[in-house]
Amino acid sequence: MRGRQREQPREQQRQRGPALSAAVGALCRALPPHARPAPDTLRRARFDRPQASLDFWKLLYVLLKQIHGGSWTESDAIGAQVRFVQWALWYHGYGRPQLRRLPADGSAGSRELLLAFSWLLHRPGLLQRLLAHNRVQTGDHTSVCTCEDDVPERQEGPGEAGPEGRVDVRYLQWLHGRLRLQWCSLHAQHQEQCKLLHKIHSFTSGSHMDQNLGHFSVTEADLIRHPENYKQLLQLLESETTQLEAFLEWKQLEPVYWQWMETVLDDMAEEGNMCESQDADVEKRRLPEVTSCCPWAARLAGQMDRLSRDLLALQEQLHQLVAQRKAAWWEKVAAREELQKERFSATARKAQESTELKLRGLPSLCAPQKTRMHGLCRLVLRNKQPASKVASGQCVSKEAAAALRAAEVIRELQLREASLQRELQQLQQQCRTRLDGIAEGLEGVICISP
Repeated sequence: MRGRQREQPREQQRQRGPALSAAVGALCRALPPHARPAPDTLRRARFDRPQASLDFWKLLYVLLKQIHGGSWTESDAIGAQVRFVQWALWYHGYGRPQLRRLPADGSAGSRELLLAFSWLLHRPGLLQRLLAHNRVQTGDHTSVCTCEDDVPERQEGPGEAGPEGRVDVRYLQWLHGRLRLQWCSLHAQHQEQCKLLHKIHSFTSGSHMDQNLGHFSVTEADLIRHPENYKQLLQLLESETTQLEAFLEWKQLEPVYWQWMETVLDDMAEEGNMCESQDADVEKRRLPEVTSCCPWAARLAGQMDRLSRDLLALQEQLHQLVAQRKAAWWEKVAAREELQKERFSATARKAQESTELKLRGLPSLCAPQKTRMHGLCRLVLRNKQPASKVASGQCVSKEAAAALRAAEVIRELQLREASLQRELQQLQQQCRTRLDGIAEGLEGVICISP
């Protein structure tokens, strides 16, 4: 019976051998070119071969760097790659302790890395995000973000910072001025870029074969001026097409890969049980040896008994002290209730002011919520046409109908700016109130506002 049970998985593995090879090959081709491993790397990792460890560390390093939007080079040290991969996987929720125990030089643990890679691959939309990130951009794009960031409010008071947390106000003013200078420089460069893009879009208006676009992008205009550069762009487009075809093939053969990973998990579970039983046998054999070669064990046990009795006595004293402190605390609470009633009116007044400030932005909050956008959008120059011309046209594409207009984004950002400006004024007023309270406690000091 056992022989038949062992033969059944082998026969199933032989039957899905060609399909498994095709699935692994499609997965490798669908990955980014800079981190594309060989199909043999995954097969070697299944048997925990050390030759596949470095390739898997590099694969996970590049994938996680692209997910987090970081830059990387081929010369990055293996130690830095290992630390970043361990941190990033822990950040995404991969808490397997065996990964953190792998050597920092990347010399072992290929099967553990295969398991981590498969866990990351199982997250929804991973390959789609990588394909979108590595897409060849032939148009002019800009980043658009209409999301609202929830900034947590600090709960610390003005006098809770210690001496280590004190910062010179002049240094903060210098940092603020430097930040404003860099922001103005960046804003001026962005305006110059927009002017140049508008010139290119205006001069090439009506030249594009796609009526939804109507004009050339910077890349397309550069190809017209320098036709010899089309070979490099053609190679990139062919590589992207091959990657998309591999992704479609992978989606069809994906169940075969996960069936194969189930066998990998079974092998790891069997080896883990064997290692645990061996460790238990070793511990059982070692315990009598340790006690027999330690003549001071009885003396140590007596000391531990005395310590436990002392701890019990201290615990009883602690309970008595807690009861006394609790009684004194209730007396203080009763005395402070009257003082809190006086402070309640001031707190209620502040709450009312804060509520009035938030109610000013209520009309914008009560408006129907639009779909928040975050990511890259292609810049397309649209001529203002009257509604009659638009209605007399033959058809309007779905992309043109669902396009996000710059005026709408500007209007929404202006509303957001006004809300932030009101919050800033409220915070400034709170700071002035705190400074007035601090100045009243300083005798012989005259504070002159700037």
